[in-house]
Amino acid sequence: MFDLSPEEYSAMMLSLKVSSWSVLIILIPGIFTGWLLARRNFVGKSLLDGIIHLPLVLPPVVTGYLLLLLLGKQGAIGLWLDQTFGITFAFSWRGAVLATALMSFPLMVRSIRLSISAIEIKLEQAARSLGASTINTFFTITLPLSLPGIISGSILAFARSLGEFGATITFVGNIESETRTLPLAIYTYIQIPDGNEPAQRLLIISVILAFGALLVSNLIERRASYLLDEAAIAEKKQAWSQNKV
Repeated sequence: MFDLSPEEYSAMMLSLKVSSWSVLIILIPGIFTGWLLARRNFVGKSLLDGIIHLPLVLPPVVTGYLLLLLLGKQGAIGLWLDQTFGITFAFSWRGAVLATALMSFPLMVRSIRLSISAIEIKLEQAARSLGASTINTFFTITLPLSLPGIISGSILAFARSLGEFGATITFVGNIESETRTLPLAIYTYIQIPDGNEPAQRLLIISVILAFGALLVSNLIERRASYLLDEAAIAEKKQAWSQNKV
């Protein structure tokens, strides 16, 4: 059942490669954006929030077509990148990384934002009152406490990248060994005679990978909630002891 052909194995490995790179390139921007939305108030915050989450509500094909218009070889940005640096995104695995990153970015930001919002702001205020700068407070207080949310968001983004289809096929096509990820390979096999068996094999692999990622993400979220509750209880006990003294 799982005796994969070279084409099936290539699609699986390409999906893992694209999803991993997708998470890596959005990790730092995702942490910064999540912190910005959770801890700062500024003009245009709602607009920024809406733009970030727009890929979640737009049809993926629309997102892929917009990428093609902007970053295609004849696009406004793509033509300049090609002529200046020789970099092309359309119809290459790099474009698949970009498309999946754009589609999974909102999930990562949302998870990190919720994680940072759950952190008691008094801890950060106490650190700053003791002379810590905003950057030091972030790296010593906020980042460690929000780590479960960051990990959970990364896993969700990875799972979303594994399942991305519409934006990918619109922007980079369905090229074997170059842009044909698991969803595109399944789509290809169900279009040809005798393609049911390989399509079913890849379907099972996709379900296992996605379900495993979601399971790990849920476990991390539960663990994070438990730790935050324990930290809150400990803080209240400490405050009660100081008041009693």
